[in-house]
Amino acid sequence: MKVIEERIDNVLVARVQETRLDTSISSEMKTELLRLVETEGISNVLLDLAKVEYADSSGLGALLFGHRQANAHSGKLKLLNLNPKVQTLMRIAKLETILECFQDEEAALKSF
Repeated sequence: MKVIEERIDNVLVARVQETRLDTSISSEMKTELLRLVETEGISNVLLDLAKVEYADSSGLGALLFGHRQANAHSGKLKLLNLNPKVQTLMRIAKLETILECFQDEEAALKSF
């Protein structure tokens, strides 16, 4: 799984370079999210999903895993640039109350 990382103040912005967040990549996503919150020294992660065109329940499960891991390390995981299909899936799964989603990077960074 390819992710481009950028540190901005106390936030690690992780720009996912995959088009699908599904069973084929969900285990790699969990591993990557765990690595980000444990080894980078920054437990606040903004996950930019601008390139993700499709997600399924296992992909959402990976995001929830990342959310729990960030919380366990006294941080937060927030999402950025969800496409309409992924937003709809989040709404159907009722995850909007658990995972904060933003379309504006500046607003997302200020929310930490």
